[in-house]
Amino acid sequence: MTWSVFTKPWAHLPGDELGRLVAGLGFTGAEVPVRDTAYITPATAEAALSGFMAQLRAEGVEPISIASGLDESAFAAAAAARVPMIRIMADLGTDGYAASVRRTRAKLEGVASLADQYGVQVGVQPHHGKFVSSSLGVLQLLEGLPAAFKVVWDAAHDALAGDDPAITLPLVAGRLGIVNLKNVTYIPTRPTDDLGGAWKPWFVQASEGLANWSAILRQLKAQNYTGPICLTGQYSDPSVAVEDRLKADLNSITT
Repeated sequence: MTWSVFTKPWAHLPGDELGRLVAGLGFTGAEVPVRDTAYITPATAEAALSGFMAQLRAEGVEPISIASGLDESAFAAAAAARVPMIRIMADLGTDGYAASVRRTRAKLEGVASLADQYGVQVGVQPHHGKFVSSSLGVLQLLEGLPAAFKVVWDAAHDALAGDDPAITLPLVAGRLGIVNLKNVTYIPTRPTDDLGGAWKPWFVQASEGLANWSAILRQLKAQNYTGPICLTGQYSDPSVAVEDRLKADLNSITT
């Protein structure tokens, strides 16, 4: 099992500093954002990603994926850097769910040849809100696509969808590429004149949310899952350092 972390909280750091930080927290894997707001951007990825990932590996941290778009340059950069997966989400536009799914499906079909050419997987993560939000929805989106198209299962968004990991994890087992661990609850927002609905998701530590991480890990063991598990480092309350929260959460599931 590779215990990984999404490095978005430290997206500004160069590879050597990031590698030391991630290793110091106890992780041996990392997902790296390749975005305009990150140290590695889509424009610099082909030239800079391999060196960046080499710096992570020098610190004992193996890249499991990049969070990026699906341009050919992203596939080329990932392949050159020996990164196995590009992670995306399936967004919903103003034209509605069905049209959005058709559009995303067409995009995925359009990059199938790139996934094959470069040997890089595409992982699609469910996400609460204006995205395909359930594991079943993502699984249906990927139906019939090559095996390189994977589900990135997410504990918090599975809980927000009202799903049960004892059902969804076996459901996606054949396409399961990464398991994201984060946790979430709801907190009240300012009341309005509406009848209900005055709540919002609030991302918390492992023991405080709707998702039962222990049950998830038991299910993964029953499925003989040996792929990466990624703690995403998403916490809504900034009063405690992300690093401290991550160390506590990792310790709670590895000791």
